[in-house]
Amino acid sequence: MRTLAQRRAFAQDAPMTDEEYTETGRLLFARETSFVLGVAELSQLPEPDRPEICFAGRSNAGKSSLINALTRRADLARTSNTPGRTQQLNYFTMEHPATGPVYLVDLPGYGYAKAPVREVERWQGVLKAYLRGRVTLRRAYVLIDSRHGIKAVDEDILKMLDIAAVSYQIVLTKADKPKARVLETVIDATREAIAKRPAAFPEIIVTSSEEGTGIEEVRAAVAKVILEGLES
Repeated sequence: MRTLAQRRAFAQDAPMTDEEYTETGRLLFARETSFVLGVAELSQLPEPDRPEICFAGRSNAGKSSLINALTRRADLARTSNTPGRTQQLNYFTMEHPATGPVYLVDLPGYGYAKAPVREVERWQGVLKAYLRGRVTLRRAYVLIDSRHGIKAVDEDILKMLDIAAVSYQIVLTKADKPKARVLETVIDATREAIAKRPAAFPEIIVTSSEEGTGIEEVRAAVAKVILEGLES
């Protein structure tokens, strides 16, 4: 594995291979991932002193399950049958020699939530302000339930990310649930839906937290976006 200095020196002649990104992603998520703090107000955000990536998705899209699968931790991000349980931005830190320290941010689910209307509006406002203005945010991973595809509430978030010029990538979750033909239809529809969106990364990652499908690909994608940001 080449060091960051070596990659910077030889970037034009020897760019990192897919295998190197995959291995870096594996090792990044294999190391300890620690909870830092929960952010209920923008004033509580930590100093923007390192790159960060975030996971967003409508309530019950499988976000906590995906984060737990990525980090190989059964309880890092809490899972619940009650949509909207995450009501703050939860910051986690992880580190690898090639990437340095990185923040992983578990965002509150948008859409339906079993909570008072004013409370829902408050944390949704924090979510949107964060996505519009966090300067160290390298990419948002927007989770879409593969049983349903992109809904109107997802469109609102995608539009906001486009306007804010925040790079985002679609991650289809729960791919083990629909039949293969239905899944292919959702993949095609999702690909068509994001084709003309300016901030959308064109590659869609299909995942199943239960079966482990796509987990390696998400880790590699995170490693690549972090390393490319460091090298730019």
